Amino acid sequence: MLLYDLAAVGAATCWAAGGLIGATPARHFGPFAFSRLRLSFLTVLLGGASLALGGWATLHSAALLPLTLSALFGIFLGDALMFAAMNRLGPRRTGLLFATHSVFSVALGVLLLGEVLSLQALAGSVLVFGGVLVAVAFGRRDGSTHQWEQSHGLKAGVALGLAAALCQACGTFFAKPAMASGLDPLTASALRMAIGCAANWLLWASGSRLAHMANPPTPRMLGQLALNGVVALGLGMTLIMVALQGGNVATVGMLSALSPVLILPMLWTVTRQAPPLLGWLGAALSVAGTVLLLGR
Repeated sequence: MLLYDLAAVGAATCWAAGGLIGATPARHFGPFAFSRLRLSFLTVLLGGASLALGGWATLHSAALLPLTLSALFGIFLGDALMFAAMNRLGPRRTGLLFATHSVFSVALGVLLLGEVLSLQALAGSVLVFGGVLVAVAFGRRDGSTHQWEQSHGLKAGVALGLAAALCQACGTFFAKPAMASGLDPLTASALRMAIGCAANWLLWASGSRLAHMANPPTPRMLGQLALNGVVALGLGMTLIMVALQGGNVATVGMLSALSPVLILPMLWTVTRQAPPLLGWLGAALSVAGTVLLLGR
C-alpha cells in the first residue's frame, strides 16, 4: 500500500505546484479556453508517450465507460470549475474548497464501493482534513496585498470551488474500476485527457460564450500553460491513476487533499510572506495524519 499512498501524496504535490503555475494563465485565457489549450497539448504528449511505450495494448473495452465518466467529471468539468474558482478567490482559498474532495471521496468509497477504514486510517483522515482546513483558513497574514489573496465574487467562487471538489471526487470514483483491472496508468491518463479535450472542443464548436478566449495567447502565457499541464495533469493525474491501482478511493482522496497544505511554503517563496503560526500548525496536523495513513 505504501507505493500507492506515496503516489497520492506525489499527486497532491504536483497539484499544489500546478495551481500556482496555472493561476496567471487561467485568468489570462479564461477557465474553459485554458483547459482546452492545455488538454490539447497533454493529449498529444501523453498519447505519444503511451504509444511509444506500448501502453495502449493494456486498454480493454470494459475500461472505456468508467474512464469516459471520470474524464467528463474530473477533467472537463472539475478542472474548468476549479480554475474559474481560482480566478475569483486565488489559489489558497480555492485550495481550501478543493480539499473537500477528500470528504466526497470517502463518502463515495464507503457508501458505494463498500470500502472500510480502520481506526488508524480514520484518525489519520480526520487529522489530514482538519489540518488542511486550519492551514488554509489561517494561512494568510493580515494586510496581505498580493493579487492571489484578493477575491472577486466570493459567493460564486465558493460555489464553483465546491462543485469542482465534487467533480474531482466523482472522477476518482469512476476511474477506480478501470485502474483496478490493471490498465496502464499513463495510458489511462492519456485517454482521460483525450476525452476531456474532445469535450472542450465540442463546447467551443457549439459557439458557447463560456469557451471564448478572454485574451489572445502570448509566448509567456503559453509557456506557463504548458508547464502547468505537464506538472498538474501529466504527472499529477498519472500518479493518481497509479494510486488507484492498489489504493482505495477514500484513502487516495484524503492523501491527495494535502495539496493546499503543500502550497503554503510555495506561496511563501512566491509572495515573500511567511504563513502565520496557525497555518503551520494545520500543516503539522496534516503531516501527522499522513504518517498515520502511510504507517497503517
